[in-house]
Amino acid sequence: MSEEVTISAIGRQGDGIAEAKQCRVHVPFTLPAERVEISHDGERGTPEKIVEASAERIAPVCKHFGVCGGCALQHWKAEPYLAWKRNLVADALAREGVSAQIAQTIPAYGAGRIRAVFHSGRGENKSAVGFAKRRSHEIVDLEECPVLAPELEAALPIARELAKILLAAGKPIDLHFTVAERGLDIDIRGPGKLAKPVESKLVSFAAARKLLRLSLHGKTLAQLAAPTHLAGNVRVNLPPGPFLQATAEGERALAEKVLQAAAGAKSAADLFSGIGTFALRLAGKMKVAAFDNHEPSIAALQAAAKSPGLKPITAAARDLFRWPLVVDELKKFDFVALDPPRQGAEAQARELAQSKVKRIAYVSCDADTFARDARILVEGGFKLGEVTSVDQFRYSPHVELVGVFFKK
Repeated sequence: MSEEVTISAIGRQGDGIAEAKQCRVHVPFTLPAERVEISHDGERGTPEKIVEASAERIAPVCKHFGVCGGCALQHWKAEPYLAWKRNLVADALAREGVSAQIAQTIPAYGAGRIRAVFHSGRGENKSAVGFAKRRSHEIVDLEECPVLAPELEAALPIARELAKILLAAGKPIDLHFTVAERGLDIDIRGPGKLAKPVESKLVSFAAARKLLRLSLHGKTLAQLAAPTHLAGNVRVNLPPGPFLQATAEGERALAEKVLQAAAGAKSAADLFSGIGTFALRLAGKMKVAAFDNHEPSIAALQAAAKSPGLKPITAAARDLFRWPLVVDELKKFDFVALDPPRQGAEAQARELAQSKVKRIAYVSCDADTFARDARILVEGGFKLGEVTSVDQFRYSPHVELVGVFFKK
């Protein structure tokens, strides 16, 4: 049974929100003010017909849109879409009672995403290679993806060939592709220990395809040359399957905000540092201590820290969720940058709130956990200055941001 509704807003997951006769309904691929004929099962609606389309509606740019779960908003014009991302941050802070000046969203797409995880061996079509379908474990057999950097989109045939070799093991696989400076770095995850003939096939395949490196669960199988990444002006040898920002332009925009916040500081801590995306840039101006729980990334940072022209960098492997830097340790820093994963950095925020650190640049990929931690810092005597949302996850409900805190 269908029902006509009017979309009032776009929700936090990118679906349109409407009031149906019996409940509030979330309707994907719709826009504010549109009248839509829908069917629904409880709060989940399915658009059957757009009765009156929004003037903000545009044609999607990908043939897989509407099926692939990677994109939610290809049908929305850029200006209102970017404003909505800014509002995601504003609404998250408001729910925590934190006020801030929120800058306009920076569209940081550049050439596209420089890392992606292609899945295979799932659902009914085990040979499909691509991303998960919307709200499903089935895989879209990907033919194109306009949000990827050209090098990644062109690598889809490589992903298919790898999957064909690996699927004989009968297990789901994830193929972590990273665009390094001179080629592709691929880490295979999921199949477990492989038979020797399969490993041999993979080694031969890597050589034939001139892959920079092919690894299995972080262990190198074949390497033509060390995959490298430029963090500012410093070249880093990447560990297998490293964390990098989604786009090169996104990394540049976030780093620029961090460096602006650090101006005048003499000593900095970079928490959840990864390979040193921020630490290596900060070290052009000040001493830096970096901490992250991923030992291979810390090892890569330690090696890169020997590059000429940098102030001293110390780097240590440390689980900041269980073992945050405490107040006494924070005394030596007048600036702190942190870029935690999606769950935020609550334990570390509580220590920072009690510290005498003068300025903090908090980079986050989750507005809700950022807002929670911002409240902790504000209650501890910090003032939240400008917050900037950076959109490197194009067409998705994900938003990256950086907020700058000052000790009152």
